[in-house]
Amino acid sequence: MSWSLTQGMNYPSYITLNQSGELEERIDRAYNLLESCTVCPRKCRVNRLDDERGFCRTGLLPVISSSGPHFGEEPPLVGFNGSGTIFITHCNLACQFCQNYDISQCGNGEPVSCEKLAGIMICLQKQGCHNINLVTPTHIVPQILKSLKIAIQEGLRIPVVYNSGGYDAVDTLRLLDGIVDIYMPDAKYGSDDIAIALSHAPDYVAIMKAGITEMHRQVGDLVIDKKGIAMHGMIIRHLVLPENLAGSDSVLPWIAQEISRDSYVNIMNQYHPSWHTSSNRKSLLPPSLCRRITSNEYHFAIQCALESGLHRGFCESNSTLR
Repeated sequence: MSWSLTQGMNYPSYITLNQSGELEERIDRAYNLLESCTVCPRKCRVNRLDDERGFCRTGLLPVISSSGPHFGEEPPLVGFNGSGTIFITHCNLACQFCQNYDISQCGNGEPVSCEKLAGIMICLQKQGCHNINLVTPTHIVPQILKSLKIAIQEGLRIPVVYNSGGYDAVDTLRLLDGIVDIYMPDAKYGSDDIAIALSHAPDYVAIMKAGITEMHRQVGDLVIDKKGIAMHGMIIRHLVLPENLAGSDSVLPWIAQEISRDSYVNIMNQYHPSWHTSSNRKSLLPPSLCRRITSNEYHFAIQCALESGLHRGFCESNSTLR
């Protein structure tokens, strides 16, 4: 692992990488990926340096929807002052039920320079946020690295959270080793057929597993300080879908067996029809997606986790957070 927060230092390891010149080298390598874009697993091969657009519809500049202290994230991220959330416009997934579809698929946001994005990070730190929480960052990793370097020079010192849909390229993730303090990927599906139907994501299962494995190699299990604040490690999110469309009985045992039984897993019960599952296109989707999940469906997922040995991050039947 490359983190420094528990090794007697009071700053994230990205500070050391910047001081050594390694961060600048990572930025150069990341921007090379944009010329024939292979930043994410889709490998669209468009020249984003010339502002060409592929699946994610993002050219050279990052597009930002909003930012601010967020209190709706996992408790270790929120702490007392909130998670410094930056909602990045567009996404390399196209989830039919996306609850943030106005941002991820309708393009709600404004292009910003890396200098402006760095300024947003500094502003969030000044507001007392415990971390910089980058939501759907997968398609703008090079721009994030460049912005971080600028922000470090302006005094950024708080942990960085990489909050993704779980459809990440391992080679790109390796550029983030020692830079990201907290990974928070989704583990959306246990079936490639479902992933294609609901998120237009070929080979999602293998890509998700490889990405989460690499993330865990870099940061390990979630470490929380005495005040209950996340310092480094990984949080995995798994949204329960109607009729077990998310494949909880395969995803959760895999996490326990291949990642760690001490993984912090947020098993989420807030699915509700949104975007295409609440529109006139819903006839093309599984009918069960037009309703919320039942308590039995949620408890089935919880039971899958418990029987696998997972024990952190989710609510059990007594509704106590572990």
